[in-house]
Amino acid sequence: MSEPFSRFLHPFDVARHPSLEPEVKRALLASWASDRAAVRDKPSLRKPPGARRAVPVDEVLAALRSLDRGTRERATRP
Repeated sequence: MSEPFSRFLHPFDVARHPSLEPEVKRALLASWASDRAAVRDKPSLRKPPGARRAVPVDEVLAALRSLDRGTRERATRP
């Protein structure tokens, strides 16, 4: 997927995308959360190459946590 971030406006757009596999979602969000995506002089913001706008790293981490919750919920279903 080239320039995957350009398709998403917000980390939860990644986390809630219906056709992305959980591993792909995690990889995209982990890249988004990495220091390489930090906005110069604004370390609390992230803007990976190709992203349309910067978002707070806290929102990226919240999207990652939502994937964890979804995984736990699926694991406990009968």
